[in-house]
Amino acid sequence: MKLSQLFFLTTIFATSLIAQPTLERKIAEMIMVGFTGITVPESLKVDLTNRGLGGVLLFANNIKDPLQVQTLTSQLKNLSTGFLLIAVDQEGGKVARLSSSNGFSATPTAYTLGTIINKEDSTRAAASLMAGWLQQSGFTINFAPVADVNVNPLSPAIGKSERSYSNNPDTVSRHIGWFIDEFHKKKIITTLKHFPGHGSAISDSHLGFTDISSTWTNAELIPFRSAIERGIADLIMVGHLYNSTIDSVYPASLSHTTVTTLLRDSLHYNGVVISDELFMKAIDANYAFDDALELCVKSGTDILLFGKSIYNTRSLTAYIINSISGKVKNRAIAEYMIDSAYQRIQRLKKRIVTNAIFASANIPKESMLFANYPNPFNDATSIRYQLHTSGTVTIKVFDILGRDVATVVHEQQSAGIYSVQFQIGNGSVPLLPSGIYFYRLQSGNYFETKRMLYIK
Repeated sequence: MKLSQLFFLTTIFATSLIAQPTLERKIAEMIMVGFTGITVPESLKVDLTNRGLGGVLLFANNIKDPLQVQTLTSQLKNLSTGFLLIAVDQEGGKVARLSSSNGFSATPTAYTLGTIINKEDSTRAAASLMAGWLQQSGFTINFAPVADVNVNPLSPAIGKSERSYSNNPDTVSRHIGWFIDEFHKKKIITTLKHFPGHGSAISDSHLGFTDISSTWTNAELIPFRSAIERGIADLIMVGHLYNSTIDSVYPASLSHTTVTTLLRDSLHYNGVVISDELFMKAIDANYAFDDALELCVKSGTDILLFGKSIYNTRSLTAYIINSISGKVKNRAIAEYMIDSAYQRIQRLKKRIVTNAIFASANIPKESMLFANYPNPFNDATSIRYQLHTSGTVTIKVFDILGRDVATVVHEQQSAGIYSVQFQIGNGSVPLLPSGIYFYRLQSGNYFETKRMLYIK
């Protein structure tokens, strides 16, 4: 790392000692762009050195061989006045920018690893290999793993390309955990995608409007929620997915209800949110560009992702900075939303530099009880938990006075991730009045209790 980059990161957090960055610089940190070719275009050099562009995405067309990509990422870092995020899509299988075509090697698909093989050592081996490539090549971020559940094996964007580990959300949770752990060992941060779940879609958001309203279920949130609760979700990418059961107006990537109400408030995710590529047809064909920018920022998204760096023959970064800053100044976008995004991005960058993200994001070695979903609920809610050793497991529900009202689980279980339904009035659970209840997990010497709210 350059001394200037280290200085940048140590000083931006000492806000009492230096002037706050301008609005334009904060917006620049929220932008990540791609470009064409194996060398840095002149316009991108200006974006990095003069405008403070926060991130760059490389595609296969940017990568000729291992030495060339290492040189390219070094040039990009040297041009940047701050700490630059350099990302790549390296899922393995059919979505792998580092492959046998540019001097690396072929890798198995997520489906092969999670469904056909379904072994921890195989998934870890493939992830470790790819993580080593990214580390040696100078990347900061991997836009992987895919946390989508393989609901529809023929889904054109996910199932058909074997990008999902399994049709079982708990299996997906295990494999993404192993994948992330191996990348953390190599100091590479990861990105869970595509929230709130792309695996049931019958169309591809790259090509147009994608409606998952009738195919999506709450089970598709399980891998995302599991990673958040385990503290291993570095970034989360939101897909261009319309789901009227969550937001009847906007697709997820432009939806405040999806990003802020669901992901941040309900699932308690306080990390960086990144959009899927905003020139995909699902957005580009249905929204004016400036409107999409405004909606994306107002949704609570932190990083806006683009596959190119030129827009209408000029710098895309310059255009976006001008558009969003204008909307802030005319109060179409509240300035605190820019400040919040900027602060989350800087916290992430600081954690990368200090290695704190890798030290704190280890997979726990004890059992744990996750937050139930939905909460509040009426009639039924899912209770999820993880066991790291085999043993007798008991989950009981108590009312606010501490009275035992139901036993949800009492049996011998092996290590793994489990999900059970707590359904009121189903025979084993009596009808209960609305109110606050507590559920407690006991496994050996481990106890944990959480609260839930039942509303008739």
